[in-house]
Amino acid sequence: MYTTRFCPYCIAARRLLEQLGIDFEDVAVDGNTELRGELIRASGQRTVPQIWVGEQHIGGYSELAALHQQGNLLPLLDA
Repeated sequence: MYTTRFCPYCIAARRLLEQLGIDFEDVAVDGNTELRGELIRASGQRTVPQIWVGEQHIGGYSELAALHQQGNLLPLLDA
């Protein structure tokens, strides 16, 4: 998951994953143009957070929360 430290959506994504007991890698792009470029190349997006489950790009916090609310997040992680 690409994030910045103070983005409210990044904080919400971290909180949701932590509450669910899901381990994740948090790649902070704050002030790092190289990592920001990597984020854009990988996702086609400039906004954070950008979240992957394995090789599958999920999107941002809204998409992560929707997957969870629909009951599809945990099965995706188990796959």
